[in-house]
Amino acid sequence: MTTPMSVPSLHDIRAARTRMGTRVVTTPVRELVDDAVAARLAPHTRVWLKEELFQRTGSFKPRGALTVMLDLTADELARGVTGVSAGNHAISLGYCARELGTTATVVMPRTANPYRIALCKELGATVELVDTVHDAFTRVHEIVATQGRTFVHPYEGPRTALGTATVGLEFVEQLQHEDAPLDAVIVAAGGGGLTGGVACAVKQLSPHTAVYVVEPEGADTMYRSFAAGSPQSIDKVRTIADSLGAPRCEPYSYALNRQFVDDVVLVTDEHIRDAMRLTFRAAKLVTEPAGSAALAALLYPLRDQLAGKTVGLVVCGGNIDATTFGALIATPPTAGA
Repeated sequence: MTTPMSVPSLHDIRAARTRMGTRVVTTPVRELVDDAVAARLAPHTRVWLKEELFQRTGSFKPRGALTVMLDLTADELARGVTGVSAGNHAISLGYCARELGTTATVVMPRTANPYRIALCKELGATVELVDTVHDAFTRVHEIVATQGRTFVHPYEGPRTALGTATVGLEFVEQLQHEDAPLDAVIVAAGGGGLTGGVACAVKQLSPHTAVYVVEPEGADTMYRSFAAGSPQSIDKVRTIADSLGAPRCEPYSYALNRQFVDDVVLVTDEHIRDAMRLTFRAAKLVTEPAGSAALAALLYPLRDQLAGKTVGLVVCGGNIDATTFGALIATPPTAGA
């Protein structure tokens, strides 16, 4: 088993959360008690949501970006930051740059949701569009070389994981206050920064709690990496959950997930649509596809395995426009979905 060079300790995770201050909010938790949900799950299965879609910028992303950027020198901050994203990381970079008094240039695929592009610009970020996520990584390295900006990776690195670990820290501690210890946590992977950080915190706070990672079949880099025993890549992202569309798994994120995650499961796009519909009906939440991927995993591959358990789901984001959301949930279910 590959061991990360550094694993965030609980002391460091708590210190990171304190350092974020009010630039990041402690998002709510809620037990999802609903007849439609109960009808879909095995008896006595309890579901708790960590509603990270209510985070500043609409996703968990500022936690990692801010943790990285707070360590930049004054000179590095003055030169600004850059990053690659289908939307949520780019939005968070715009927000964090504004909060810290600097600038951000973000590179996004042309297929990125126009709503997310607009949010980036509203936050003051300069947006460059390229054909693919692979092209975006090439362009961002050119920006670093020519403009001197710091590349803030969307998911890789110890500082990013330290930031995302605060999601897991909050979730477990909030549920302890509710006297509802978690048997399992499910969190979606878009490269492994969120999942590795969450798993790291959860396992240190509550070693008995199982942590499951879910990916769409069309963006299964962590699943392939676990199967191969080393970080793997995919040639193209093929999923409606574009914010989970990492082109490759990176070494640190892979190692951290490998150390703390119990298993990686896959869901289809139709599973995700089904979960979006149920989230909307039962929780009254409008999620982007990634935000309902954890529920999709509980409804499908993990339903029987987690029967009768208390399960925590990270609702990781809600950056989606009304037209796209309506079209996705209105798509008729396929037989056997």
